[in-house]
Amino acid sequence: MKELENALRESFQDNHLSKDEKYAFRDLLENYRNDADILSFARNKAFDIAREHMHEQPAFDADAYRWLEHIIKSIDSARAPRTAAEASEVFFSPGTECKERIISLNNSAKADISVCVFTISDNDISNSLRRAHERGINVRIITDNDKANDTGSDVEFLADKGLKVVKDRTRNHMHHKFCLVDQTYLINGSFNWTRSASTHNHENITILSNPELIEKFSRKFEEMWQDFVE
Repeated sequence: MKELENALRESFQDNHLSKDEKYAFRDLLENYRNDADILSFARNKAFDIAREHMHEQPAFDADAYRWLEHIIKSIDSARAPRTAAEASEVFFSPGTECKERIISLNNSAKADISVCVFTISDNDISNSLRRAHERGINVRIITDNDKANDTGSDVEFLADKGLKVVKDRTRNHMHHKFCLVDQTYLINGSFNWTRSASTHNHENITILSNPELIEKFSRKFEEMWQDFVE
């Protein structure tokens, strides 16, 4: 409960729920999806915070109202039975939304991140993996052996920081672009983890929480890991 209250108060400091704050709060709520008492506490606390603000500032505050609206929608969404459609998100580039969502999920990881991506050279995404590793998350990376040697590739940087990295050892490309976070989220699409994928290319990622799909991708990851690990 304290974790949720702190998250609510921190997001309300500027009366504005940023995109990163919205993602972080939604990911936090996933931990309590089946706990009706905790979700009710979060809902009541959001109203308490809004009432405190309105008591101090009686004039109508549109930003505070929008903050409360977004928070309540997130909590009500967590209360609702999950369907495949509700558990999916899609993002496109050019633009930063693909990159930002990947970083948000890496930042929210509680146990493990399994990355299977053709090429990795976006420093911001790579640093989110490094930070996850430093806070004790089990980060494993499978990538293409040829692309790992490209100028600007972050693969060796990540390996030097202690992350577990394996490269394919075939004459063909390891061309997958998927990632599993806590065996709860599947990130999949055309988006390579590069700067040009955000700034120039037309790409996409889909975020899915379908257990059957996650199990299949996880099995493929483990097969490839065993094939490529030395």
